[in-house]
Amino acid sequence: MEFNNSILIEKMRLEHIDRVLDIERLCFNNTWTRESFEMEITQNRCAYYVVARYSNKVVGYGGMWIIIDEAHVTNIAVHPEYRGMGVGNKIMEHLIDICVEKDLVGITLEVRKSNVIAKNLYKKYGFEEKGIRRSYYLDTNEDALIMWRYF
Repeated sequence: MEFNNSILIEKMRLEHIDRVLDIERLCFNNTWTRESFEMEITQNRCAYYVVARYSNKVVGYGGMWIIIDEAHVTNIAVHPEYRGMGVGNKIMEHLIDICVEKDLVGITLEVRKSNVIAKNLYKKYGFEEKGIRRSYYLDTNEDALIMWRYF
């Protein structure tokens, strides 16, 4: 439990992007570019991105777009060496806290149908499956589940 209490969540800054890109490459086949992350945190007024730090090292990140009264989670990733230690939980809790603080009506995301670990994380936080996006993931042609949590 001490590890979980040592995870700090803070706003993503340009200095975090190298480590974020390392995690991105380890976690996904189709990765975001440096320019994508830079644009999200410097130009997209709807974007809200965070990193999870442990011992001064970025071990995970997550982000969402806040559009009017809803949030759309764009990505959450945890370095493989730190999975199962509560990092994803801390990121999700923080994003949900921001939604509550801003009095949003709901938060949504897409997740691969085959990603049992992520689906279980989202269900733990009250997300429910509400639809399917057919062939959403270009790398495998896999369907995405659309999940929502309402406040």
